Formats: sequence, structure tokens, C-alpha cells
Amino acid sequence: MLHMYLAMEQELLVLKEQQGKWQAETRLTGLQTTCVASDPFQPERLYCGTFGRGLWRSLDAGNSWHPIGDPGQAMGAYHDNGIPHAQITSVAVSSTEKAGGYGVVYAGTEPASLYRSEDGGESWQDLKTLRDLPSASSWSFPPRPYTNHVRWITPDPQVAGRLFVAVEAGALIRSFDGGQTWMDRQPGGPLDTHTLVMHPRVPDRLYSAAGDGFGRWRGNDSYGYNESLDAGATWRYPDAGLQHHYLWSVAVDAADPDTILVSAAPGPGEAHNAHALEAHSFVYRKQGENPWQLISEGLPEPHHTVIPVLLSHPHQAGHFYMLTNKGLYASSDTGLSWQQVDISWSSAYLQQHQQALLLTES
Repeated sequence: MLHMYLAMEQELLVLKEQQGKWQAETRLTGLQTTCVASDPFQPERLYCGTFGRGLWRSLDAGNSWHPIGDPGQAMGAYHDNGIPHAQITSVAVSSTEKAGGYGVVYAGTEPASLYRSEDGGESWQDLKTLRDLPSASSWSFPPRPYTNHVRWITPDPQVAGRLFVAVEAGALIRSFDGGQTWMDRQPGGPLDTHTLVMHPRVPDRLYSAAGDGFGRWRGNDSYGYNESLDAGATWRYPDAGLQHHYLWSVAVDAADPDTILVSAAPGPGEAHNAHALEAHSFVYRKQGENPWQLISEGLPEPHHTVIPVLLSHPHQAGHFYMLTNKGLYASSDTGLSWQQVDISWSSAYLQQHQQALLLTES
């Protein structure tokens, strides 16, 4: 059975496919959900981060949820094998690291710290050497410049223990030993990565959708789309055709690592400001060495559309999903055209900023 999980601004939508139709239920109502991940070894085991209420876990494909991460929280105390920050900004489960039947879980927080669990979220190790990197003193999240956070975590799908972490804002860093030690940001690499993906068919290739193209990091030498072919050691910037350079999400076709989609906006205000109705966003598609092309068939009007979250189906060639404040959309032709998924959509979502999208199959 297919499940989809939509992290909205004030709840989690759980979708189940039954006889070709999706049924939606709301969970974690009232919580500001930020990220969601599943265990590849046990797809019904899920982790959902919230901003202000910590990390939550489901053991039954999203039907029920319970807080984890701080075993002393209920008693007003913090134990050193938990997560001391209530702002969970990213979560990921490794498909190459396994312990006790569980995939190793990584959770990122604000302020920027990273935690690792080898027992399904019962206890956590602080990967504190991340905070000792030379670039750490310059990390700063522009809307709240006094802080920063781990925006994205990408465990390598082929190399056990290899980990890529994007700090918003200021660094894309790497670890080759499960987070025990770190390599700092590389010259020419993105500084404001929002989404980083890898493809199982092309080892060492990284696809980064970043805010660098807005120009606040390297002036005219900054790029929204960044790509590495050597696991982040060097970078290239194939951006021909992109008319909007503040990028948020990137997804790659399961069957073709050269078919790529990104979501874009003129800048962060137009990307995220749903409440003031200033949102204005776009979707681009790239195939091979061809320039990026603007995609519009079947999509909502760019005006008042919060910058979308993109996702490729991991097992179906050419299938993509897109989450916006105006609804959930699907494509079966490599992103060339789209149809809105027929699910109940609250009018409140139109003024909200959707956060994350996950698809599982069990």
C-alpha cells in the first residue's frame, strides 16, 4: 500500500491509497510540522519533526504518534541521551546503516546541531564535532540572524556512514564516519542549500537546490542550482534557462538521473510569504545537458503559490509529486504535465507554508 505524508504548517496529513484513490486523515493537529522520514527497513516506522514540540515517532504508518528524543521532558528535566532542542528542522534515516533492525536515524535542530540514534529513536548521540567546524562562527539564518539550523540531511544511499548536511545558512558539510568527524564547506560549494538529493544510479553525484542565487552570499558568482560529481569536493553550476535563482526543492527521476526538477522564486519573500499573499513561485525541468525549461501545464498559477516541495517516486519511472499551498499535484510524464490529486483540501492551507512530502510503499 502507498502512503503519503504531507507536513503542513499546523498538522500532518496522512494519505492512504485504496483502489486507486487517496484518503486523507489529519494527525499531529496543532503542531508545526517541519520534516518527516521513514525507516527503509521498516516503512511503517516514521519520524516527524516539529518546531517547538520536538521529535515524534509512529510505529503504525502514521495512525498514532508519540514524542521521543527527550526522555526527561515529562519530568521537566533533560537527560544527556536525548535531544535538548525542541526545534527539529530535519530528519533522515539511513538505508545503508542498520543497527538492531532499525535504520540509523539523524535529526537536525535549531540551533544547528545533529543527533544520531541507533535504537529507533530511544536514545541519541550528540554529534558535537559539527559545531567545532571553522565555518560555524559564520552560520546565520537571515530571518533570525542570531541563530541557524540544520536544514537538510542526506545519508548516502550507497556508502555506509557517508553523510551530507546543509546548515541554513552558511555551509554544506560532509562526514565519512556517520557524523563522528566532519569536513567543512568546500570553496565554490553552496552555502544556503535547502534540499540536497542523491541518485542510486550515479554514485557521488549531488544535486543542490539553494538560496545562493539570490545573491547574498557571493554576489554575481552565486548560483541557485549547484551540482557535484565527486561527493562535494568540487562543484558546477548548470543554470542556463533558469530565470529565477532562489531555489527550494529538487527531485530527480528514479529511472533517469539526468531528468531534474526544481522549484524556484525571484527571492525568499516571494518564495515563502503566504500570509501576505506575496508568494510567487515556479517549476523548472532539465533533461541532460539541455537548458532548464519553465513548466506550467496543469500547475496552479505562480501568483500566491508558495514555493513547492518536489518528490520523485522512488520506484516508478517518470513519476513526480509536488506539494503546494494550493494542493498536491502529480505527474506521470517526467514532470512535463501535472494533475491535482483529488483529496480534501482545507481553505486554511492557502495561507500556510507547506513543509515536507514523503512517499512510502509497504
